[in-house]
Amino acid sequence: MKNIHKIFSPEKKGKEKISVVTCYDFSFARILNETEIDSILVGDSLGMVFQGNTSTLPVTLEEMIYHTKAVRRGAPDKFLIADLPFLSYQTSIEEGIRSAGKIMKESDCDAVKIEGGSEFICELVSILKQIGVPVMGHLGLTPQSVHVFGGHRVQGKGEESSSKLLKESISLFESGVFSMVLEMIPAELGKK
Repeated sequence: MKNIHKIFSPEKKGKEKISVVTCYDFSFARILNETEIDSILVGDSLGMVFQGNTSTLPVTLEEMIYHTKAVRRGAPDKFLIADLPFLSYQTSIEEGIRSAGKIMKESDCDAVKIEGGSEFICELVSILKQIGVPVMGHLGLTPQSVHVFGGHRVQGKGEESSSKLLKESISLFESGVFSMVLEMIPAELGKK
């Protein structure tokens, strides 16, 4: 089932769990294609898990396209989300549009995932949605910002930090994300 509206419908919120699994290769994707998994994410985490790097930062758009194409061939029936890697969308709106369009056209993915919730990111999400690119948001520990955070640490623990994350999540949904990854945040904040 590849229908975004059936998988990520607001009516499912709090009633039905959505399963999203990370995958980087054809062989594992073939196995996942035969399961009831709702969606597959090809994450830039492949830089650490698959390539052995210490962060996701070295991953290129071309590498993401390569892995996403392999996963699509193995899982043609699944809703497929591809991560946009570091500096493939943060430099300008135009670059973000080009990168999202390139990965969707060349890999046949169904959506892209973008980290962050700044005004710039929200503007990019809004424009991508208008031109037909579904976007999954990602807040909390965003690995592309690991050096800003001083490592892989829980985000949103303090009042100021949790308020900022809550505001960014609302802004992202208002901008048009269809879903959101909330990574390494307090459970209570995630419920809000």
